[in-house]
Amino acid sequence: MKSLYTKFVVYTVAIMIGSGVIAFLISNGYYQQKLKPVNDAKNTRIALDIAEFADRHPDMNLTEYLENTAAVGYQFYLVKPDLKGEFFGSDFREKNLSKKEIESVLDGNIFHGIQNFPQSTFVTGFFANELQNSIGVPLKHDGKNYALFIRPDIKLLFGEMHILFGILFVLTIALSIVFVFISTKYLVKPIRTLTSATQQLANGKFDVALNVTHRDEIGQLAKSFTHMAEQLEKNETTRKEFISNVSHDIQSPLSNIKGYTNLLEKEDLPEEQKKQYIQIINREITRLSELTKQLLLLTSLDQNKSMIQPTEVDIAQQIRSLIRQYQWQIGEKGLMVGYTLPSSCVIEGDATFLNTIFDNLLTNAIKYNEEGGQIDVSLRETDSRVILQFKDTGIGMTKEQQERIFDRFYRADTSRTHTVTGTGLGMAIVKSMVQLHHGSISLDSELNEGTVFTISLPKKLK
Repeated sequence: MKSLYTKFVVYTVAIMIGSGVIAFLISNGYYQQKLKPVNDAKNTRIALDIAEFADRHPDMNLTEYLENTAAVGYQFYLVKPDLKGEFFGSDFREKNLSKKEIESVLDGNIFHGIQNFPQSTFVTGFFANELQNSIGVPLKHDGKNYALFIRPDIKLLFGEMHILFGILFVLTIALSIVFVFISTKYLVKPIRTLTSATQQLANGKFDVALNVTHRDEIGQLAKSFTHMAEQLEKNETTRKEFISNVSHDIQSPLSNIKGYTNLLEKEDLPEEQKKQYIQIINREITRLSELTKQLLLLTSLDQNKSMIQPTEVDIAQQIRSLIRQYQWQIGEKGLMVGYTLPSSCVIEGDATFLNTIFDNLLTNAIKYNEEGGQIDVSLRETDSRVILQFKDTGIGMTKEQQERIFDRFYRADTSRTHTVTGTGLGMAIVKSMVQLHHGSISLDSELNEGTVFTISLPKKLK
């Protein structure tokens, strides 16, 4: 995965190199198509002027004339009729003129070496110090025919190339700016997409589609954003379910209390019925009290207000006591309970919280078991941890229910996932309490076959 930093560096370097290459190619095209013919024509005029001046002054010393002219920034090659030549000014690196080309100039033709210099040569061909890259003109002096080949000296050419270099520089800057805008748009586009998605999410639209395929920090952010949107949608659905469930669970006992209170107002009501109604009202009040306690407990765990008060707890003894406590419910459903517990297993933890954990798991195993079913509780120790399992042969859970069983306020349906108070809070509280003990909880379940909850707890709290 390339990081955004690496991408920025790579793009910047690529822009610089790419802009330079493209600007060079454009400049070369300009040189080949525009500057080269102009340069050829200009040097041809200069060569013809020099030849004309030599022709009009037959008495002057041709050698001195060419030496003086070469001193201002030119290179000359003067060929006599016998094909013997003489150089003036800086020496040519390549003396690669053919006999045929020299004879053509001696016969009165002009040699356009600059114009016809190979097209494959880049701008650097402008500086090729070769006789082939020169202008050849016929020259008459003192009744004799000569062939004069001329080209500007390299020092003079550098002065003449400032326009081309200027074009090259401007093109490089301009192309760099254009490419920076394009690459920036490419890099910023997914950020704008995320910004738009964030605004949609803020407006309550959770099904935001992000078509971001980057494999960098932006891609990871998009994946995290999508996951966050899914979780928010899930939380919103759960929140609505919770409000509906809690409203029902509160409204139901309140309706019962109101109804039986109205009945108690009847003067001719028998004493036995009064006692029965009062008992029902008290049960409903207890039910409301338990519901509010669970809500307060979960809020306390969320806000970390309820801190663990660690003591040494014999969890083997705790589990035995719970089994005895629910013996009547176990017998009522005809359940068989087996347990594999050591005589003592002491760990460091909060006795109240641990009891709540075991209580929830045991009551669920009883509540969702089949008539005549079985419950097995086991406890084993390692060097640093204890592993507990609560296994039942009950109705089990679907894959979807297993994935959401620890979600707060979740109810798979009205018949399966009611915890002790019927609010869908029990397993969420269990998980929070296990995590407060630096432990973990997992489950394995098959629909209509049973469920196994496994808890791992450290013996010592750090």
